[in-house]
Amino acid sequence: MVTRKSKREIEKMRVAGRIVAEVLALVESELRPGVSTRDLDRLAEKHIRASGAVPSFKGYGHRSNPFPASICISLDDEVVHGIPGDRVIKDGQIVSIDAGAIYDGWHGDGARTFVVGSSAPEIRELIDTTRLAMMAGIAAAQPGANLGEVSAAIEDVARPGGYGMVRQFVGHGIGTEMHQEPQVPNYRTGVRGMKLAPGICLAIEPMLTLGSGDVAVRPDGWTVVTRDGSLAAHFEHTIAVTDAGPEILTTV
Repeated sequence: MVTRKSKREIEKMRVAGRIVAEVLALVESELRPGVSTRDLDRLAEKHIRASGAVPSFKGYGHRSNPFPASICISLDDEVVHGIPGDRVIKDGQIVSIDAGAIYDGWHGDGARTFVVGSSAPEIRELIDTTRLAMMAGIAAAQPGANLGEVSAAIEDVARPGGYGMVRQFVGHGIGTEMHQEPQVPNYRTGVRGMKLAPGICLAIEPMLTLGSGDVAVRPDGWTVVTRDGSLAAHFEHTIAVTDAGPEILTTV
């Protein structure tokens, strides 16, 4: 069931979203060759808890294999859900950071992709295009628009560059749970979808690759990688549909 949030509830999501944005900025400031992904995760968790929130991701999932960290850190051909640990960041790597925070029972969810040090132009174009595709999807999330228009706007930015579009993982509704209805595909489905109305909150998150959009999950049960080993990028904002248009909640 798709729920519409009140202004008071959106205000709580705005606080959660601000904390997520602060975490992403904090991790970016510490990204450099030699830093471990575990240290970045600890830094993120410390900030989330110091801000009066709790990490959305830690312990998420089935009790037989809960996610063990506070943020996802995905490197190079890892698309999403990378697990922080002993690995250290290297010069030239693509690093995707996904963060979530729960404030007073309400979620914020956001992600950004960075390049550490020098990189080839096609890598930066991949990252820029993924961000622009997200922003196009957000701009399309107008009251009265259909959900399919959001998906189409994302695809219209991604497709001209020939990028692989990941289809197995999509955006989603968000509120008192991190994942709610509706699903938000990053590509045309041939279905107009539900009509957007003020109070609907969405996490819009395109994932693009330099090769195929086909992905697989590693034996850890979490890390999603491209099947062909191509590099990937991921961006995400939590937004609220308002009478005046879409409002990004994961911002400072």
